[in-house]
Amino acid sequence: MTAHWSGLSLFLVGWLGGVHCIGMCGGMVAAMSLTAPGGRAGLGTLLGYNIGRLTSYAIAGALAGAIGASTLLLKGFFPIEQVLYALSNLMLILLGMYLGGWSRAVLWFEKKGSMLWQRLQPLLKSILPVRHAGQAWLAGLVWGWLPCGLVYSVLVTALASGSAWHGAEDMLAFGAGTLPNLLAMGWFARSLQGFRQRPVVRYLAGILVAGYGVWGLGYLLMSMGKP
Repeated sequence: MTAHWSGLSLFLVGWLGGVHCIGMCGGMVAAMSLTAPGGRAGLGTLLGYNIGRLTSYAIAGALAGAIGASTLLLKGFFPIEQVLYALSNLMLILLGMYLGGWSRAVLWFEKKGSMLWQRLQPLLKSILPVRHAGQAWLAGLVWGWLPCGLVYSVLVTALASGSAWHGAEDMLAFGAGTLPNLLAMGWFARSLQGFRQRPVVRYLAGILVAGYGVWGLGYLLMSMGKP
């Protein structure tokens, strides 16, 4: 048994984590969208942002997959794939608990990733305001490295993929799942700024994302029990 999420599963994780995207990237999307003429970015600009973001996700996934390929040499001695799969689901549970307001443990991982972001943030500021789609792609390329517990949980799965190619595929499937929420957020930036503050939205998202992690762990345990 290979413990690994399917492309559809990764897409759903990205889609269900949309409320976290609103919380984590809301200020970023608002800044990029509201600086556009008329306070609303056009479709081409929004696509440019998100294609750039997905490009960074693919690069990160390829790097993670390449690193994971070397660790999989140990799989004859240690169930590394299963361990990484379990860790990615534990990250989802922590993220769901954060979304619901029940735990802030996942912020520890995002804090560790903030060191790189502190170096990249001035670069993003130098690109804004965006005036054309190519410039939007560059801004999205930087945006893709924003510290995010949801992204980190999927990167752990990319580690277990066993190759740079599959790691990039994993991150692209996940990124595609985040597109509906982030495109809508960019188009309706003004009206969605307070949406994530609604308790029912936070609770529902937290239950769904954490539940997905619990389901993944249960699937792993049942698979390991089979002959």
